Order: sequence, then structure tokens, then C-alpha cells
Amino acid sequence: MRDPSARLLALLSLLQSPREWTGVELAERLQVTPRTIRRDIDRLRELGYPVHATQGNIGGYRLAAGTAMPPLLLDDEEAVAIALGLRAAATAAVVGIEDASLRALAKLEQVLPSRLRRRVSDLSHTELVDTPTGPPVDPDTLAALAAAARAHEKVRFTYTKPGTEATKRLAEPHRLVAAGPRWYLIAFDNDRGDWRTFRLDRITAVHHTGVRVPARDLPDGMDAATWLTRSLRRTVGTRQARVLLHEPLASAQRRLSARQGILEPADENTCVLTTYPDTVEYLAAQLAVLPVPYTLLDPPELTPLLRRLAHRALAALADDH
Repeated sequence: MRDPSARLLALLSLLQSPREWTGVELAERLQVTPRTIRRDIDRLRELGYPVHATQGNIGGYRLAAGTAMPPLLLDDEEAVAIALGLRAAATAAVVGIEDASLRALAKLEQVLPSRLRRRVSDLSHTELVDTPTGPPVDPDTLAALAAAARAHEKVRFTYTKPGTEATKRLAEPHRLVAAGPRWYLIAFDNDRGDWRTFRLDRITAVHHTGVRVPARDLPDGMDAATWLTRSLRRTVGTRQARVLLHEPLASAQRRLSARQGILEPADENTCVLTTYPDTVEYLAAQLAVLPVPYTLLDPPELTPLLRRLAHRALAALADDH
């Protein structure tokens, strides 16, 4: 690599990875001599980067923590991830970091290339209900659908359900929602002339059509979270679960999110929560942290799961004095 500036940036990018590099490895990676690597390391140190070197046969170079913070080199994916994390932190219920997060986000977005600023803006319009930990979703698919939803652009994609053949869909993305362990796309399906909910881990081959359409509103003025809950109710009805909350309906509505299920009054002092989980194991964990007293109504297979969770929690406190 002949361009010294480009070589320094490439060298810095390598040194920021959590490992040590030998001079020979760096020289081979950058296609220069070990002597050139040593000169470049000295140059980085002059610029304020604390490059640490270890001696011996297995010695090498790594970027150490310094007393001052020199400029940070990020690739595109890292910059987008940090910007989204800062945006989430700025609105999170963690006291004391909101202002700092906003200041850091403003600085970062000021230096982001326009292509990355748009990507951050697109992804910030997704809705996070719970941290998804289910089947992996291709980040390019997530970004493409988020951009289409924000621009009100029709997209084509392939959708594959287990045990069925793949189908081609033409749709108008409305909102991306992360609920429980999965990501979902809420979209108007042009082929079927109706609203549909798609699991993102089943979507592949997203194609932008370039056709923009007027924004659509969900039926009955529903928000995306409420729509998703009701959509799962229709499609996963065999996994319905009901609990009696020992709390008046109005109070429960303030303490629980619509994303947790559908609330209906039982009497003036209680109400019923109906939810539609992907698995009973996931539901048991969610019920264990409900902020109100409750009684399980159904399904009965939740009983042993909740009992095990209770025993595990009690065992964890057994030595507490």
C-alpha cells in the first residue's frame, strides 16, 4: 500500500481489533516491509495513539488505553451501531446519561457521511418492544426495509414459511417492530390487498422498486404494537395464554404496555390479560416479571414452568441474610 495516509488508517483499523499483531503479520496484511510498519507505528504514537508493543517471539502490537482520547476510526457498520445505541440511550430510562448521549450523537452524526446518516435515520424509525434474541436477521434486510418504510416505497421480497414453498411478495412496508425474541415487518401486501405481518428472519432477496406511494394508516387507528399483538392473536391462536390481573383495568393499562397483550375487564377490581407468545417458555419468563399480582387461567402447561422459576428465584435467595 503506497499511500501513507491510507496505510496509516488501515493500520489503525487493524490495531483497534481486540488482538495483538506481529510486525510480520501487519506487513503482510498491508503489503509493506516490517521496517515500514515500525515507522508507521512511530507515526501513530506521534499522533497520540497509544500503541503498545510486547517483546519476544510471540510479541506484537496492540492499541492500549491512553490518558487522552485520540480520533477513533470506525467502519460503516460500527458507526451505524454506535449512532443507534446513542439514540436509544438518549431516550432510555437511565438517569444521568440522556444529555451526554444526545451530545455524543450530535457530534457523531455531524461527521457521518450522508449515506450513513440516512441509514441511521431509517433504522431509528424501527420500534423496539423487547430486545430480540431469536433467529438472526440479516442487517442489510433490516436496513433495506426500514428505508422503504420511511420513504413509503414498495418493495419485492421472498417470504418462506417452514414447510411451505417460497413466495414472492410485493408490499408497502409500514413499520418494523422487535417484539420478544423476533423482528416483524408490518406491511400492506399488494398481492393480497390487505395488511400482513411478516417475520424478518423469513424474508430474503429484498428489492427496491423505486415506486413511492402515499402513506397508509393501520386499520382503526391502531399503532404498530397493537396491530402486531392482534396479528399474532390471529396467527398463533393455539398458543393463547390468559391471566387474571388483580388490578383494575384502568390501573393495569397504565402499568402494562399494549405490546404485552390485550386487556379486558373482569370486574371493577380485576382484568384479564390475553397474550400470544412464540413459546410458553418465553411467556413464563415474561409473566414472572409482571408488575401486578396475577392468577394463571390458562394454559395449564405454564404451571410447572412458573413453579420452576419460583423455586429457582427462592434458591438464589437461600443464602441471603
